Amino acid sequence: MSQSSASNSYVAIVDDDPAIRSALGRALRMENYDVELFEDGSSALRAVQLRAPDAIVLDLQLPDLDGLEICRRIRRAGDATPILMLTARDAVNDRVEGLDAGADDYLVKPFDLAELLARLRALLRRRTFVDGDETVLRFEDLTLNPQTRDVTRGDRAIELTRIEFDLLELFLNHPRQVLTRDQILDLVWGYNFDSGTNSLAVYVGYLRRKLEENGEPRLLQTVRGVGYALRPS
Repeated sequence: MSQSSASNSYVAIVDDDPAIRSALGRALRMENYDVELFEDGSSALRAVQLRAPDAIVLDLQLPDLDGLEICRRIRRAGDATPILMLTARDAVNDRVEGLDAGADDYLVKPFDLAELLARLRALLRRRTFVDGDETVLRFEDLTLNPQTRDVTRGDRAIELTRIEFDLLELFLNHPRQVLTRDQILDLVWGYNFDSGTNSLAVYVGYLRRKLEENGEPRLLQTVRGVGYALRPS
């Protein structure tokens, strides 16, 4: 990110470890981010209600509210601020739990500072794209509004989790195009998962079940050995 664009971004860092909190604050300020530091979840939640950040770097383990509960409260309030979760847990189920709670990305401690900065830039780029796009996306009988986050198939409204919505938005922005597994992971999660995990296949399965709940024909097709494509059967 250029210094001019970083200087316009306000990032809230929530971590109870003073060494990590201080190091992240120094590093982000050197990149010209506007940074505020919080040592617990309650003070962070009060602060973001008064001044909305452009992104939140959030530790999972906190002395009062844990990161999962903070994510859930932020999302229940209709706040789509990008959240990068920090944690010592690295199991696939833990990553899925964090993403389902509302986190946009997940970084395991100890982490490389350059990687954290890269993921933060990716989250901010995606937010800029969504905030600036007022176009309703359509394919066959499927519609998605990036501004209101409404999704319909025919006359039926569909409720999607954050990751499911981002997946569908990606496919609707590239109709009929075959997207590789690595492309999808990079564009939706902001980085590549371990190639041995099946997280993408799991989320594609979730999305298909919701899109085909009333017996509608499949639109999200598997291209064996390559990835997926949004196209009629």
